[in-house]
Amino acid sequence: MTAIETAHGTDPTPPGTRLSFAWSDFPWWFIGILATIAFPAFKILTDDEWNEGFLFIKDGLTLTFAVTIGGFVIAMVVGLGVALARMSKSVVLRNLAIYYIELIRGIPVLVTIIMFGLVMVPWFFDLLGISLQSAIGSKAIRASVAIGLIYAAFIAEVLRAGIESIGRGQREAGMSIGLNNRQVFRFIVWPQAIKNIMPALGNDLIALLKDSSLVSILAVRELTQMSRLWTGRSFQFFAGFMILAAMYLTLTVSLSMALQWYERRIATP
Repeated sequence: MTAIETAHGTDPTPPGTRLSFAWSDFPWWFIGILATIAFPAFKILTDDEWNEGFLFIKDGLTLTFAVTIGGFVIAMVVGLGVALARMSKSVVLRNLAIYYIELIRGIPVLVTIIMFGLVMVPWFFDLLGISLQSAIGSKAIRASVAIGLIYAAFIAEVLRAGIESIGRGQREAGMSIGLNNRQVFRFIVWPQAIKNIMPALGNDLIALLKDSSLVSILAVRELTQMSRLWTGRSFQFFAGFMILAAMYLTLTVSLSMALQWYERRIATP
């Protein structure tokens, strides 16, 4: 018997296929995130000091986005080069790549940012004759380069894993139809590899966005530095850092949801 008798007649839906709501599956965590963001948002709308703090701190959004995007582009380009060197048959290239990866991963991010931003990048610019007072020598550029070179080491390992996940048979198939090594990589290996590692790259992008707050040590006026400046003059430490936390939380959760949507969109059915 597959039908259910109801007050309005017979329900033809089989019992096992009826929809039911399970409270255990409800995203309570998301309600908590919204509540965490809602409190500072309410205070910004109703309290003049919080509103003043928000208007001051939000001016750092532009540099936060610039450092994040610039750093991620640098990390992808350098990371791909390091990944290819890591898989190279050349002993020299392979060991140099491993040295770079282990060096970066073995030093705290903050220490590396200081070294790159205040020592290595200015020294390199000086060799090229680029003034640190010029636009290309600005603190924001140095910060982007520093954080990009740091994340290149992590992204290199992600890219290497993605490239090596593509079976050798597919490479051989590409060679059999007349493609050279560069064409095989461009048209066969890379499109599949980038699809496989998209979740890991998304996680690295979110981590880079959060770690962009560390470039405040270089006095780059991104969100964290702007919050420090405002709290230093107003002494509203609770308000300043609650606003800062809510802004970062909004950015990271929004980015995470966008990446999940994109992953579902490109997923193989």
